[in-house]
Amino acid sequence: MRKVACWLLSAAASLGSLAARAQGNYEIQVYGAETVAPRNLMVELHSNYTIEGQRSLLGGVYPTNHQEHETIELTEGITNWSEVGFYIFTSEQDGRGVQWVGDHLRPRVRVPDSWHWPVGVSLSTEIGYQRAVYSPDTWTWEIRPIVDKTIGRWYLAVNPALERTWHGPDVNQGLGFSPGVKVSYDLTRTVSGGLEYYADYGRLGSWAALHQQQQQIFAVTDLNVSPKWEINIGLGVGPTAATDHLIVKGILGRRFDWGRHSPVE
Repeated sequence: MRKVACWLLSAAASLGSLAARAQGNYEIQVYGAETVAPRNLMVELHSNYTIEGQRSLLGGVYPTNHQEHETIELTEGITNWSEVGFYIFTSEQDGRGVQWVGDHLRPRVRVPDSWHWPVGVSLSTEIGYQRAVYSPDTWTWEIRPIVDKTIGRWYLAVNPALERTWHGPDVNQGLGFSPGVKVSYDLTRTVSGGLEYYADYGRLGSWAALHQQQQQIFAVTDLNVSPKWEINIGLGVGPTAATDHLIVKGILGRRFDWGRHSPVE
């Protein structure tokens, strides 16, 4: 019985950690390689609601069921090949009201157009803090290579992200692998439909068991109404036990040009 009790406690701690990482559902997006133009500001609102998720408090982390996440993302273009982004994460849930979750900073560089590469390539790095009641790993770092390609009406983007905990229970676990993939097709000049896939397979060299991995598949629609606007909506399902099972998401973005500028290479 003692062995069973120890196993149950260990499993609960593991699931608590996985549930906390699942609460990364603040900015559900597969990045494209393009960066924001210099002297331009991209303002985005990411709205994500967990229709069916974790229902109990695990490891001191709030349950995700019926949580609404509102994230403000501000991205300023620095040069024709670099940008810096800043995130403000919030959460709203019955009985807790609106809560500040944390902030992240994300610089990014890309291969300039003048290099004439056959695919778009950029590299993003993100570091930030989130409160322990939303993630026991309070300080984290991510490096995200980004590759994308447009072929006719088809678009493909791959983000094989690596994650590292700087403060929290997973600090000694090394690098985690969390890929994202997007495939979409232009149905018309303004409407695209496709699929987005997000996962957390666990640590490099020591993958988590399938039921402990996080995997989400979203059916998404992009509305290309204007170069100034970004509109993305989607419905996602999580087929594994460690994943929130049903999420609806939306992204509304607007680009602001601060005036005349000359190209900077």
